Amino acid sequence: MTTDFDASKLQRWSAVPLRLIVGYGFMVHGYAKVMNGPDQFAASLQGIGVPAPQVMAWATIGFEVLGGLAVLVGAYVPLVSLPLSVILLVAAITVHLPYGFSSIKLRGVTAAGPQFGPPGYETNLLYVAALATLVLGGSGPFALDAWLPRFRRSGSVKSQ
Repeated sequence: MTTDFDASKLQRWSAVPLRLIVGYGFMVHGYAKVMNGPDQFAASLQGIGVPAPQVMAWATIGFEVLGGLAVLVGAYVPLVSLPLSVILLVAAITVHLPYGFSSIKLRGVTAAGPQFGPPGYETNLLYVAALATLVLGGSGPFALDAWLPRFRRSGSVKSQ
């Protein structure tokens, strides 16, 4: 019995795990900012010289939570990827750049366990690359981006 394995049939699914982890990651980071207190995040932004820190804190939280949800479900991925990438690049330059590239820095091992230093910009770049991949390659199956255009063409929604 001969089995022909055709990887091209599986390639359309490659965006799904990427979309799920990136969307979830953004949502978790936004939620953490809410739980730690948006005022603390705004103070951090003020400390690094971001203008209008209260407004930018809430905008960042909103984009991370809602933009993350959009990426997770595959809706408006090209649209939300731009502000999400800007957030990542600003964080990479203003916060993570002094710590170098690597996101994991083992400083030592104590009785309490491993001790790590501050993360570099590696993870930020990985997120930007993942967003670029989803924009250029599409969101894959079970994405709302694929469903929305068909819904409009079906005549169920009339454009004005």
